[in-house]
Amino acid sequence: MGMPGVADIQTVDELLALPDDGLRHELLDGVHVVTPSPSYTHQEVLARLFVALDAALRGRTDLRVLSSPADLVFGPRTLLQPDLFVFRVDPDRPPREWHDVDTPVIAIEIVSPTSAARDRGTKRRIYQRLGVSEYWIVDPDARLIERWTPADERPEILTDRLDWAFEGSHLLTLDITALLGG
Repeated sequence: MGMPGVADIQTVDELLALPDDGLRHELLDGVHVVTPSPSYTHQEVLARLFVALDAALRGRTDLRVLSSPADLVFGPRTLLQPDLFVFRVDPDRPPREWHDVDTPVIAIEIVSPTSAARDRGTKRRIYQRLGVSEYWIVDPDARLIERWTPADERPEILTDRLDWAFEGSHLLTLDITALLGG
């Protein structure tokens, strides 16, 4: 039996059997999506966000921030690779493999013209269904962040600052203008 063609991929097992081609592969409820390398602006914003979140979590042993590539599997037909994500960690049993990482507390996607519809549509619905506490869609071109929670029908649109609290503790105030380079 040969390896399935890229268009035939419908399960996580089939996706994980593909050879490494340097691209980002995701499975969105059975729909295989391949994303090319991100733009310079995307990576610049990602780096600033990572640094801010990492600093906010310094000293905490229960939360960690990482970036993709990361194979976060949520069932036989869903594998996600958020640009950045914050997740819970059991300090006594830190994760060793991607399957040890539970549903993120925050999932963050930095949109581009080619990913915007998917990030705002299919991925948003998946993150909401999974119960991700907050899903941030960072739009460098529009100079804003959309913040979604599982129950939201519309996002909170943030253009100046984003305040993030977790379980009653304020952890981060993010200057959106500085983050997006302006």
